[in-house]
Amino acid sequence: MSGIEFPLALFLLGNLVVALLAAARGPTAADRMLVALLFGSTGVGIVALLAVATDQPPLVDVALVLALLAAITGIAFAKRAWHGEGEGDD
Repeated sequence: MSGIEFPLALFLLGNLVVALLAAARGPTAADRMLVALLFGSTGVGIVALLAVATDQPPLVDVALVLALLAAITGIAFAKRAWHGEGEGDD
């Protein structure tokens, strides 16, 4: 543990605040979904850094579950958006 984990986690938390502001003004649903995926991946980074900094290996499992949920959410959104485009073409 080098002691840089907590400052990095705070930096990533700052990125999440900026992403929240971007999500609030994002014009399309796709923009908001990208911000949600950013929340997922950055959340994984924060939890993984905290797992190392606090020497608690179970937090790595939490980070992996968060990564899996973010991936499933992205896939579900893509399927829904792709299906929604072709509906009016009949």
